[in-house]
Amino acid sequence: MSNTVKDLAAGTAGGIAQVLVGQPFDIVKVRMQTSAKGTYSGMMDCAGGILKNEGPLAFYKGTLTPLLGIGVCVSIQFGALEFAKRKFAEQNAARGVGGDGGKLLSASQLVVAGVGAGLANGWVSGPVEHIRIRLQTQSNTAPLYKGPFDAIRKITSEHGIKALFKGQMVTFLREASGYGAYFLVYEKLVQREMATTGISREQLSPVKAVLYGATAGYGLWAVIYPIDMIKSRMQTDGFSPSTGQKYLNARDCVRKVWRTEGISAFTRGLGPTLIRSPFANGATFLGFELASRVLYS
Repeated sequence: MSNTVKDLAAGTAGGIAQVLVGQPFDIVKVRMQTSAKGTYSGMMDCAGGILKNEGPLAFYKGTLTPLLGIGVCVSIQFGALEFAKRKFAEQNAARGVGGDGGKLLSASQLVVAGVGAGLANGWVSGPVEHIRIRLQTQSNTAPLYKGPFDAIRKITSEHGIKALFKGQMVTFLREASGYGAYFLVYEKLVQREMATTGISREQLSPVKAVLYGATAGYGLWAVIYPIDMIKSRMQTDGFSPSTGQKYLNARDCVRKVWRTEGISAFTRGLGPTLIRSPFANGATFLGFELASRVLYS
């Protein structure tokens, strides 16, 4: 089995862990991001409303899409990241720089690798999250879509394949900036652990993998949250003026949200995100690290 295939498989394990842990928090975040101002008094009001009106299974509404799609997305992220890390390590070794045979990459190399991973992932995460958000925000009593495949069929038949990629440029911006920070934080924390304790990467404890993954998650959301809010607004918007389209493009969305709802709209739903982040991202890196050890052993 090639290294790339191993990395993709380990990334899939991390992605599945992320979805199972983080999905209930994510639906609360999306509902708060896309609701009109004043709809919910806070995170608990939103979560309580979902539980009361839609039942506990509603917290996993639209889960099939991310379970399949996010597994692929995280697989692509880690596959692209590890590929770039190997290439940079080879360059470092050839120049005689970097420790551990060139494997200890510089901050700039890690950022470039993370940006590349985010952009590669964005081609899949854009349509996957679009479908997930449509399912998460639709009416529970009169749903427009029966499930992810029905949503894909209806959207493409009515608006074309291009409609699946609604909000795609915002997605690319989010992924590139976010994953540059995400992997930089995680890898630098791992490097520091290895340097201070003298262990190899394979000896990193599961607890430290979770802790460093959680910290990386906060780094990710600190960079991308307002961008993510705009993406969510665009991906729940109508496809044309006749179907209730509010925003012409991302710039128009930023301008209208700022003018009508103020700066607080750009952080609405941040609470559940900050609670979700350490669990989901800790699980992601734990899944990846443990799967990698099995696959590379």
